[in-house]
Amino acid sequence: MKFEIMRDKLLEGLSDVMKAISQKVTIPILTGIKIEVNEKGLQMTGSDSDITICTSIPVEQDGEQIIQVMESGMIVLQAKFFSEIVRKLPTNEVVIEVTEGMHTHIRSGKSEFHLIGSDPYEYPVLPEVSDEHRMSLPSDLIKSVIRETVFAVSQHETRPILTGVHWELKDGELVCVATDSHRLASRKTRPEQVPEQPFSIVIPGKSLQELNKILPDTLEPVEIIFADQQVLFKTRNVLFYSRLLEGNYPDTSRLIPSEYKTSVTVNGKQLLQAIDRASLLAREDRNNIVRFSAEGGNTLEVSSNSPEVGKVEELIEAQEVTGEELKISFSAKYMMDALKAIDGQNIEVHFTGTMRPFILKATDNDSILQLILPVRTY
Repeated sequence: MKFEIMRDKLLEGLSDVMKAISQKVTIPILTGIKIEVNEKGLQMTGSDSDITICTSIPVEQDGEQIIQVMESGMIVLQAKFFSEIVRKLPTNEVVIEVTEGMHTHIRSGKSEFHLIGSDPYEYPVLPEVSDEHRMSLPSDLIKSVIRETVFAVSQHETRPILTGVHWELKDGELVCVATDSHRLASRKTRPEQVPEQPFSIVIPGKSLQELNKILPDTLEPVEIIFADQQVLFKTRNVLFYSRLLEGNYPDTSRLIPSEYKTSVTVNGKQLLQAIDRASLLAREDRNNIVRFSAEGGNTLEVSSNSPEVGKVEELIEAQEVTGEELKISFSAKYMMDALKAIDGQNIEVHFTGTMRPFILKATDNDSILQLILPVRTY
């Protein structure tokens, strides 16, 4: 195997593939990157067996030659060393050559590195994903769906299914839900091209966070293809495979209240900043609890009290308050996460009593919904 490539393009592809590399893998060869070159271009694959990322670099792009292939072939190189070497090479032209015994020579300018590669045939093959379930969404929409849901997945492995985000398609609508049983985040969207069959899958939260780092902030369409145990996100030059979580996701629709006793319409940014200030004095070991009260008129009070530290009270003008008077306590972190996810100007908060879950949504948009369980302090 022998080829010459532009270092900046190689680094771009490497930075994506490295997101799948972990040093804590049970199969030693997975600490390496599989490199394959042929007349079409270069393909690099990295995997930790939960996620697999595959990037392609074409021989030429926009009329500019990026790769010159002298001899096709493939090799597995230690990811950590290979990426560090490429990052520090002195010039933009890099020649990579594999000779007998998997000895790999990397040359650039007056630098030359020798790495010992591994047998590429020992590297796991890419998962088979059939085309029966496929849909397409713009890249920036997938990124916002991830941003608005993934923070609410459970961080505890006691219920593994809750460490993922539930993607369900029925009646042409895609509903993505995450919950850790103390809060819930939901996002709805209508894809233009949907599979005929409805589906229900749970994608690990960690996989979605890595995918979010790779996808571009553009309208570029991303194909999403589902199989039994895998989902594949496919862009022009990246394939991102993730295993799916097994088991049944709990039915969260019945958690969402259908009637409310108190409703508040308020500027989301003002409320976020007030809760942020109140949480400064909320003690860490008490899970930074903040109190919220609506007692007549359009004035809301946000407060917190730590006997050893002090207390804070702040009044906010709401646009509208309807229903019963209310005093409620909740985790400042959960509330701030929810408000950041909605990120709209004005929000509605609907309460059904001091100890019942309450929901937040944008006044002009029903696609994002956040639900939080209050904390018993009053």
